[in-house]
Amino acid sequence: MSNAVEVNGINMMFNMSKEKLGSLKEYLLRFAKRQLYYEAFAALTDVNFQIEKGDVFGIVGVNGSGKSTLLKIVSGIMKPTSGSVRTEGSIAPLIELGAGFDNELTARENIFLNGSVLGYSKRYITGHFNDIVEFSEMRDFLDMPMKNYSTGMVARVGFAIATIIKPDILVIDEILAVGDFRFQEKCERRIAELMSGGTTVLIVSHSVEQIERLCKHALWLEHGMVKMLGNAGEVCAAYKNN
Repeated sequence: MSNAVEVNGINMMFNMSKEKLGSLKEYLLRFAKRQLYYEAFAALTDVNFQIEKGDVFGIVGVNGSGKSTLLKIVSGIMKPTSGSVRTEGSIAPLIELGAGFDNELTARENIFLNGSVLGYSKRYITGHFNDIVEFSEMRDFLDMPMKNYSTGMVARVGFAIATIIKPDILVIDEILAVGDFRFQEKCERRIAELMSGGTTVLIVSHSVEQIERLCKHALWLEHGMVKMLGNAGEVCAAYKNN
């Protein structure tokens, strides 16, 4: 079986300020005098893995281990310092809640806005509008500005839009942890439907049980480096016993 995702020697470096500056004025003065000092921070170091088409692949690790940064690189949102990523097919990223939404607009308006960001035509969104609303269970709140939505309500709408078609690759960062248990189960059923249609799913979650339940393979990141890669059950067991 061919690979949907190939990550080869990914390194990601960030420059972090060595000093705390109290104001924008102080920053500009230091910048003008070339007195800003930074130190390099390695978010990811020599990360390599492949995901077969149709696989459900999980990533585990503590906060700051580089999980979200890696998803953004795979999705094409960020460019790595070095290394390469090859993906095959369309990608639907669910990485940051609210990304692609305008909080001043209503949910009805945002469904079309976010759909266009994901590459859907207005005609396609119109044809599937009721399906999106039905899945999100937000019909009673469609004409409310999204700035009044809870994070769980935003997650419902975002997930419903991103999964209304079967993308080749679905990338999910913690979104299944938002919302009530019943909606989480509903999302998991939708993921199972996508899997049966051949969609490759890449998930980051702090819920090890969720990774064990959904995923075939998993990656354990520690301090931006690959600690373990393999069968999801074995990786999760090692991570929990660490």
